[in-house]
Amino acid sequence: MVQSMFRADLFRGQRVLVTGGGTGLGYAMAEQLAALGATVHLCGRRLSVVEAAAATLRARYGGQAHAHAVDIRDADAVDAMVDGIWREHGGLDGLINNAAGNFISPTEKLSARGFNAIADTVFRGTFYMTQAVGKRWIETGTHGAVVSIVVTWVWTGSPFVVPSAMSKAGIDAMTKSLAVEWGRHGIRLNAIAPGVIPTEGATARLRPNGDGQDALTQQNPMRRLGTGHDIGELAAFLLGPGNDWINGQTIALDGGDYLANGAYFKQYFEWSDDDWAAARAAIEARTAQDKAQRAGKPA
Repeated sequence: MVQSMFRADLFRGQRVLVTGGGTGLGYAMAEQLAALGATVHLCGRRLSVVEAAAATLRARYGGQAHAHAVDIRDADAVDAMVDGIWREHGGLDGLINNAAGNFISPTEKLSARGFNAIADTVFRGTFYMTQAVGKRWIETGTHGAVVSIVVTWVWTGSPFVVPSAMSKAGIDAMTKSLAVEWGRHGIRLNAIAPGVIPTEGATARLRPNGDGQDALTQQNPMRRLGTGHDIGELAAFLLGPGNDWINGQTIALDGGDYLANGAYFKQYFEWSDDDWAAARAAIEARTAQDKAQRAGKPA
């Protein structure tokens, strides 16, 4: 792991829940916090994935890491999980809303089911999680911090990912609104809008043709793409003990990309019907693989 800018024990005694913490950006942030001494709680729909991730963090950093299976689209299940964390582990000091879903599609061909698959996770699920944690902080008089992962599309919009852009814009509004409403309780809310940080799941659904990474690198003002270390460092800064004045902010973490290039996915205007059909087949195959893993079946 790349050397952190923070002291090694910065998060000693701090407890942080990361949604979608078993893979991708969620795991990268959880790893950064674990390396800095935090007790991390990872949740996701695939228990085997979050259990494996938690075991890896315990072995690598020697601290505590706990795994929880939950579908954040289910408000009652979210509340039950968070209640269990308070009963069994003494509560939380921080929350990272990372769990999400997305895929590319021409909007006129998007089904209601496809729209809800994104909105139920990103928009509703993030609210359920934030409310479940926040109300317990308020009830117990505990200070806390929330970091939510959004996208630069909250400023630019983006074609072909309208359900995600709409839902992430809602989280951006939630961040600003609750920063004001809950600030009096010592609760801070901020958001990170990352640029392209390649992960297996996102690449499979947003860039299913598998190319374009070189072009993305060259168009970025910093001539590189993002890394898990980048987002882990910023999440640690926003959640860090002693950081009690940054509130209600959404911070772009993209090397200046959206300032230089605007909305993503404009290249798909050039796609033919055959290109879209191939992309749809690849996305459906990946979704089927993930469903099989959640059911414990061979992929």
